[in-house]
Amino acid sequence: MRQTALILALLASTGLAHAAPADPSKSSLKFAFTQMNVPVEGQFKKFAADVAFDANKLDASKVQIAVDLVAADAGSSDANQAMQMKEWFNTAAYPKATFTATQFKSLGAGKFQAMGQFGLKGKTAPLNVAFTVKPEATGQWFEGNFPLSRLAWKVGEGEWSDVGAVADAVQVKFKLFVPK
Repeated sequence: MRQTALILALLASTGLAHAAPADPSKSSLKFAFTQMNVPVEGQFKKFAADVAFDANKLDASKVQIAVDLVAADAGSSDANQAMQMKEWFNTAAYPKATFTATQFKSLGAGKFQAMGQFGLKGKTAPLNVAFTVKPEATGQWFEGNFPLSRLAWKVGEGEWSDVGAVADAVQVKFKLFVPK
């Protein structure tokens, strides 16, 4: 409790307008790829996104996202079970994917870029993510998308590394609502 109070006091001292978790009932984290040239869309049903963002104080802003890979849904129970396997997400060893950003750049007209570290399946590397911010009376919407190479992250190893069966390119789309 004392640690939580200290963290909240530190966030308040930065003057950030928003330092809150995303509302899971309004937020989404989706992915899209092709399998045998057929588009497949899925979603991560469980994730936590803590956002402290102020467009006027980018140097004091930060984002932390943790995705529960066990809750990945690709539209069928067979696909969902396969994603848990060692060849794919290997959720027994790596149950979460993470993104932490502490550097931001304005791209103008409500568009920004987050520069951070992405972690998946035991590997961490830099990742830049473009997003838009749309304020409203009750909070802010953060929306964006970015490509990932599944093979660069060893998602779909062994016989599944054949890009003729499952494309290498995965598009990740997010929409986060952070209340005031």
